[in-house]
Amino acid sequence: MSDFWSGYFWPTVITILEILLVVIVIAVAMAYLTYFERKVLALMQRRKGPNVIGPFGLWQPWADALKLATKETIIPSGANATIFLMAPMLLFMLSLVAWAVIPFGEGLVLADINVGILYLFAISSLGVYGIIMAGWASNSKYAFLGGLRSAAQMVSYEVSIGFVLVTVLLCVGSLNLSQIVLAQQHVWFFIPLFPMFIVFFISGLAETNRAPFDLPEGESELVAGFFVEYSSMSFALFYLGEYVNMILMSAMTSILFLGGWLPPFGITPAHAPYGTIWFILKISFVLFAFLWVRATFPRFRYDQLMRLGWKVFLPASLFWLVLTAGVLVWAGWLPARV
Repeated sequence: MSDFWSGYFWPTVITILEILLVVIVIAVAMAYLTYFERKVLALMQRRKGPNVIGPFGLWQPWADALKLATKETIIPSGANATIFLMAPMLLFMLSLVAWAVIPFGEGLVLADINVGILYLFAISSLGVYGIIMAGWASNSKYAFLGGLRSAAQMVSYEVSIGFVLVTVLLCVGSLNLSQIVLAQQHVWFFIPLFPMFIVFFISGLAETNRAPFDLPEGESELVAGFFVEYSSMSFALFYLGEYVNMILMSAMTSILFLGGWLPPFGITPAHAPYGTIWFILKISFVLFAFLWVRATFPRFRYDQLMRLGWKVFLPASLFWLVLTAGVLVWAGWLPARV
């Protein structure tokens, strides 16, 4: 009986508590990311932003959550109700389960698996299904067009992201995210792989349907795109999923190119007890860049979006992948495990 308590029960309880802690932290971060976005956009447009509910408007996210939670969930008469309600839940769950392999610091990770990058790539690829399901099940032309746009957009830019990931893996020799971070102790990868860093960041904007690549939502021509028929908490789940994906993409950018939890100037992890703080600061910086881009650039036309993905990013990322592999082989730096 003691083996049951020590070997199964308490480890399971501790794991569940760790998962709850991560989910709560991400939920709070997502809530205040909406506040941060509205404040940043307001400052860039010379206005005030949220400033009524609470000091400096700090309670605004909770007021929005209460408002959405108390509204009626409306299902269109011609919609497939089951798939209509499953779509936002699928999208939100996928945005959360991806955090299982993200290392917040040295040893601070829920599942330190050796195929972390592959896991993240698989989860991000599944996200398009939620949007397609929402677009089809809504029985609306606007929603259906938004779903089709999203499918084409995500498939197009995932190819470039795949080449970027392979380039990083060539330099590390491991699919483990913690090993990728530790491989950047001397130099962060955004310096030798700067073109791939730019490609990954811009492709991240397209993957998360953020401006100037928010064609699936296109308010000016599709009203609200794939979630035009949604209301109440079903709409809120799409909203939450988008912002959690933004934070996830920022975390991936920090891990792959900005040294993860490592501080700058080559300080080793042993001398960096505040690694998680560095990681949060890097994520915040990338998120600010997401918002900065939204405030700066107008939305692309769809032909421009496709041209950028297939005629610019695809050949550029493939060229840099071949160049990186050639340099590593020529210099004898290619890790033995590759």
